[in-house]
Amino acid sequence: MKHTTVIATILVTAVTTFALRAAPSVIFHGQRKMPDWLDRLGKMLPSAIMAVLIVYCLKDIGDDWIGIGIPRMLAVAIVVFSYKWKHSTLLSIVSGTAAYMLFLPLF
Repeated sequence: MKHTTVIATILVTAVTTFALRAAPSVIFHGQRKMPDWLDRLGKMLPSAIMAVLIVYCLKDIGDDWIGIGIPRMLAVAIVVFSYKWKHSTLLSIVSGTAAYMLFLPLF
């Protein structure tokens, strides 16, 4: 790929991402109120994302509880604890990933 193609791809991706993230602020500014279903979705989505990530993490454990199961279960416990504590999806994902990477060599 040429450098111009790569730069154009990155630029289009960045503009699209920015536009999608800015759209709710532009649409629902001032006196206009968000619909109730969209407000409920915004409150429900972080928990749903965490549940999907936890299920995805635990799907491969199988019979290897010592090598894979224990580090993953400890990481899941840290994710649940940190999310209940701070209600921050990003903090929970980062802390769970870091804990898993630290526990992996121990088991």
